[in-house]
Amino acid sequence: MEILRGKGASGGIVSGVMRFYKREGLDVQKRTVEDRAKEKERFGRARELAGAQLSELMESTAQKLGKENAQLFEMHQMMLEDADFLDITEDLITNGGFNAEYAVQEASKQLVQILTDSGDDYMMERAADVKDVTRRVTSILLGKSSGVGQLDEPSVLASNDFAPSETAEFEPGKVLALLTSGGALNSHTAIFARTMGIPAVIGLGAGLDEKLDGMSVVVDGSAGTVIVNPDGGTLEEYLRRRSEEDAKKEKLKALIGLENKTLDGVTVEVCANIGGVDDADLAVRNDACGIGLFRSEFLFLQNSSAPDEESQFKAYKDVAEKMGGKRVVVRTLDIGADKQVDYLNLDKEENPALGLRAIRICLNRPDLFKIQLRAIYRASAFGKLAIMFPMIASLWEVKKAKEIAASVRRELIAEGVKFDETVEIGIMIETPAAVMISDLLAAEVDFFSVGTNDLTQYTLAVDRQNEKLERFFAADHPALLRMLKIAADSIHRNGGWIGICGELAANTALTVTFMAIGIDELSVAPNQVLPLRETIRGLQVSSLKPEILDSLKGLW
Repeated sequence: MEILRGKGASGGIVSGVMRFYKREGLDVQKRTVEDRAKEKERFGRARELAGAQLSELMESTAQKLGKENAQLFEMHQMMLEDADFLDITEDLITNGGFNAEYAVQEASKQLVQILTDSGDDYMMERAADVKDVTRRVTSILLGKSSGVGQLDEPSVLASNDFAPSETAEFEPGKVLALLTSGGALNSHTAIFARTMGIPAVIGLGAGLDEKLDGMSVVVDGSAGTVIVNPDGGTLEEYLRRRSEEDAKKEKLKALIGLENKTLDGVTVEVCANIGGVDDADLAVRNDACGIGLFRSEFLFLQNSSAPDEESQFKAYKDVAEKMGGKRVVVRTLDIGADKQVDYLNLDKEENPALGLRAIRICLNRPDLFKIQLRAIYRASAFGKLAIMFPMIASLWEVKKAKEIAASVRRELIAEGVKFDETVEIGIMIETPAAVMISDLLAAEVDFFSVGTNDLTQYTLAVDRQNEKLERFFAADHPALLRMLKIAADSIHRNGGWIGICGELAANTALTVTFMAIGIDELSVAPNQVLPLRETIRGLQVSSLKPEILDSLKGLW
């Protein structure tokens, strides 16, 4: 028996046979061609077919994992049209006289090198996407399969890492668990595994060797352990624990329809974060109190040009109707940083996380902003919508955004268009600046929603996408908890409410702290709604509140 230790990326316990993922080899030969125009046509056809495959993959991923996760393949499609990729490849064919597959491979190497040398974590992550896309095109040119292939039996699948397209094509019934020697907790592999409910352990290092292929293993995705060739007693213990987990999941269904109320009567709304219209169905099935964060940028990421008013209106209207009168908080355009679109023609920045993004783009491009606001207000006639501005750092930003919103309302009234005149306006608290002037901001808005991912990053000066800094990214840092208390007090003094829509909202170890601080809403992934409700219903807040608040004293 051997124990491998890594990082738990997706919870759950399974047992089965480990199989190493076998990719079909791509033996690219460097050749010169006589008919360069024909070779260029070959490359063009391969790109078209790759685009068609990605469209199918995007559709199937949206059905399995939701539109937010499927957006990645929109980005892959855009890479097929990337000017640098096309210029390098076509130059090697037209001027160099090389075969298309060699040209694609060389273009891939050059682009990956540029991204890797940038030193920027977001850009380095994009290098993996370039490899994935160019491998697909190369596979087509060579007449090879770029798909996953069929496993003979349900297995625990292992590899150094998995490309996003590979992970998205896995059948949950065939893949019992995913194991990787490398990877990060926020990698596509980890995110997809969590969404699909497949246990996953990453960062197993050199211990995950191909000599283990075919061996029996037990995978504990929560603990981040893999037990190779478990003895009878160990296997029996893990099977018992898995039965307990299965029973717990079934028990959670009994919480549908019940209140999010503690033993001593304290209530908090548990809402869902969604990244697309179809995700609202998951929120409804999991009995969410509403939508605490509707990431509207999916509409901008899935198109080659900015979405018009009608397409946005339809999306917001559909979600409003699906939620049946429950509040839906629509976050306005949050493009920039780790989400880019070519048609906005944004300059490449040294530090995109601190650059032109979110509300800054909207205030620079009021034409785009007004179209989105018109669509939201029009959709508000069909449900309960709220508007939320992201990445606020200054009071003038809120005032200007509200001024534009007011002009949109006047236009709609003049046109005789019906809308809900009581639509709430709120902001995201994602910067330390917003916390420190939260008393001023609270006087301007109806609610705050805390984006703990960015707030933690900016407060601790730690890049949340850098796996080498994971131990420095302390989500329960006292500074962050104190900031939550400051923001909560500010908005409550002005009669508003405060929620948390970042990943920290799902951390059940902090739920009682959040409630003691005065958080009114916790918004999480749809499949986390019921587990969070279970935690809340077992808490006793009033007896712990004085102790919790005393531990947070210092800044008020």
